[in-house]
Amino acid sequence: MYVGTLSFDLLLGDVRSLKEKRSVVRPIVAELHRRFAVSVAEVGDQDLYRRVEIGLAVVSGDASHLTDVLDRCERWVAARPEVELLSVRRRFHGTHDE
Repeated sequence: MYVGTLSFDLLLGDVRSLKEKRSVVRPIVAELHRRFAVSVAEVGDQDLYRRVEIGLAVVSGDASHLTDVLDRCERWVAARPEVELLSVRRRFHGTHDE
């Protein structure tokens, strides 16, 4: 079994309130879940209206499939015009980890 995680640090564009932030973040989280079948949530910076941390996790029996899903998720988020991708942290855990 392999588990992969991504943590995105994003800067939002023209957002002036937490309500506007939710209107940008919710569709991104929902589309990642729908399109890539990953577990995803806003995991940090909830009180800042122009910053957001989104985390996602994938479990697979095949390491190459896991890497492919993580790569596609990262490319999809990086291509979003409404956010600027500041950083991505990737973690990969395999059956050999203890």
